[in-house]
Amino acid sequence: MMTQAGFFQDLLQSIFKRSIKLPSLNWLERENREQSLKMLAALVLETKGEASALVYADRFLKRYAETNAEERNGFFMLLAEEYDIDAGQIIRAAQKYGDDKDPQNFCSLMQAAEPPRQELFRRLNSVADGTVGLVRMREALLEEARNNPVLKRVDEDFRHMFRSWFNRGFLVMRTVDWTTPAHILEKIIAYEAVHEIPSWEELRRRLEPKDRRCFAFFHPSMPDEPLIFVEVALLQGMPSKIADVLDPERVAEDPENAKTAVFYSISNCQKGLKGISFGNFLIKQVANDLQKHFPQLEEFATLSPLPGFMRWLKQKEDSGTEPWLGELFKRLSNNGWNLDPQLAEQLKPSVLGLCVRYLFQSERSDGSPNDPVARFHLENGASLERVNWLGDVSARGIGQGAGLMINYRYDLSRLEQNHELYAANKEVIASPSVKALFKETSGSKQSLLFPVSEEFHE
Repeated sequence: MMTQAGFFQDLLQSIFKRSIKLPSLNWLERENREQSLKMLAALVLETKGEASALVYADRFLKRYAETNAEERNGFFMLLAEEYDIDAGQIIRAAQKYGDDKDPQNFCSLMQAAEPPRQELFRRLNSVADGTVGLVRMREALLEEARNNPVLKRVDEDFRHMFRSWFNRGFLVMRTVDWTTPAHILEKIIAYEAVHEIPSWEELRRRLEPKDRRCFAFFHPSMPDEPLIFVEVALLQGMPSKIADVLDPERVAEDPENAKTAVFYSISNCQKGLKGISFGNFLIKQVANDLQKHFPQLEEFATLSPLPGFMRWLKQKEDSGTEPWLGELFKRLSNNGWNLDPQLAEQLKPSVLGLCVRYLFQSERSDGSPNDPVARFHLENGASLERVNWLGDVSARGIGQGAGLMINYRYDLSRLEQNHELYAANKEVIASPSVKALFKETSGSKQSLLFPVSEEFHE
């Protein structure tokens, strides 16, 4: 029997998947086949007839898909300059509304405060694949905005629209397994951002065993495009090394005996949806779903990378404020240092000390943690449970995080409380062992220095 939730999900999906059949307006197609993006955008906005507006919107998106980078950038500048708000009109409308709070004056103020490009985006979204086209458009815009701050005004409108369109109420969580259609599985391979999936056999090892799960969010208007996905291992305890989770020779465990659900890889799939939060909803929904199916689960945790650590360390070394970091950074930058047990043991106290300093002592203007993964999990109500030495010895793990990995714990009974503490004052909720490590290594500068001996120098 179909559940009520399943019925409404299928209904919603059928609405969004339904292609809008464009009317046969061949004369419009012939007339505008060679028109520029500027002309087509104006026609999309100015045309009164709904049928012809749909044709123009469809034609615009097709024309946009054919453009090169120079043409796209020209169009983005058009959006920023000619489709911007009129500040004078807003001031006049605000004054009028201030004098008389008549509903019509309110509507006039709201209309003046909305840039025309927002209405353009809405109309483009009304045709089949319009949402996908706009997500791709924002992806290109973000690239251009890196070197052109003017375009950030346009991006703010994209963010405003996408936060409404990709509201949690529209997202559908689906299980991804070995029976999922191949075109979706291909995208899981392509979008994996934490631990590369080099082959179909590796993907099979992550999806097919009974102690492995993968969940993804989809939007009904983008049914073939995962927005974000999380890979889960059902284990006896919290792992400290990713090699133990991804070992190709491991024997699958009985999920009915598992005590820990480990989120070991979380990948955002759509660059054009940067800044639109999905992960917090996905993790919480996955945790609740797993707890219903496996009530014996005692803890939910991650095994997460530390992607910004080496970059942060390089910035500290470049600044010259702590000269002793030069030798340490040099050692950590040499390939294979982790394969020398004696050298690794010498480096360990200093690296762990710098790691907790990196995690606890913010150098950002907003006071949030330096590390992007830490910000994500702490904001979602997780706590910093454990720092794992040489948890990821892959080339990426060594190059980005000096081999360190972090366990963040998701205590479902404390998520809201932790979130509020973090939101109020950016407090890093951590386990007693991590707090002790921070206290130990922040007491004096000498505690961060690795032991210097003759064999340490070439």
